[in-house]
Amino acid sequence: MAETRKVAIVGAGLIGRAWAMIFARAGWRAALHDPSPTALEAAPGLCLAGLQELARHGLCDDPEAAAGRISVAHSLTEALAGAEFVQENGPEDAATKRAIFAELDFLAAPDCILASSTSAIPASVFTEGLAGRARCLVAHPVNPPHLVPVVELSGAPWTAPETIARARKIFTGIGQAPITVKREIEGFVLNRLQGALLAEAFRLVQEGYVSPQDLDTTVAEGLGLRWSFLGPFATIELNAPGGIPDYCARYGPFYGRIAAAPPGSEVFGAAGIAGIMEQWGETPDRAEIATRSARRDARLAALAAHKKEVGEA
Repeated sequence: MAETRKVAIVGAGLIGRAWAMIFARAGWRAALHDPSPTALEAAPGLCLAGLQELARHGLCDDPEAAAGRISVAHSLTEALAGAEFVQENGPEDAATKRAIFAELDFLAAPDCILASSTSAIPASVFTEGLAGRARCLVAHPVNPPHLVPVVELSGAPWTAPETIARARKIFTGIGQAPITVKREIEGFVLNRLQGALLAEAFRLVQEGYVSPQDLDTTVAEGLGLRWSFLGPFATIELNAPGGIPDYCARYGPFYGRIAAAPPGSEVFGAAGIAGIMEQWGETPDRAEIATRSARRDARLAALAAHKKEVGEA
């Protein structure tokens, strides 16, 4: 019987635990490491609870067995022993990531891939000086990764093509949906798309065209319904008889006028945000955010189960 494949998860917070569940659900051994003893102690129980919740939606066949493949490692050396892949989930800070990756590059086996969950920092920023920089890349997930499968693979100019290919095969094999970012760019693809939508949303609210609540309804009960199974190109292809070229001929001038005067960076300034919050209401406390996050995750799990059922059919 072949030996079970192993992943090292560096950082046992929300994203790290999600990665452990994803790999373990797919049959991998997952070793979690975190400098916080408290985070490490809590991780196995939280992972089991998460896997059991996935099972209730038909998204994990045997949560107890999967949880049994998740272990805690009290040192990086222990976590990396026998690992063929590393998923780093440290703070979103370039200097911190340089230090972590220097240690990972020194300790990991030469053929072990080193990936970061960073949301916006290009891999070149924290891997340039590493001897093993060719095996380093960004593998950016979306929160929560165990329910939103896309993973953005973005290498530095020196990342080997084989590294991207191996990473893509691994993520596909564990049930995620990897995409390749062909050239380095800050924020990668998803966050740049999200940023463009947020900037226009902020402008529309700040300039008095719509309330923040009605804007959210526009996306949740409008664009978001199509986007849950079609991307923007596939969406507009179906919105004109002649497909994408026909759609652009009909609506391109209108979109061009919007693009010619994009929202400025000031929409994210303190004054603009204060105006939005005046309409939005008070920020919920941590307990309420946790409650709403759990509700979100339950809805996402139901959607993931539906998409899985439709895909299998």
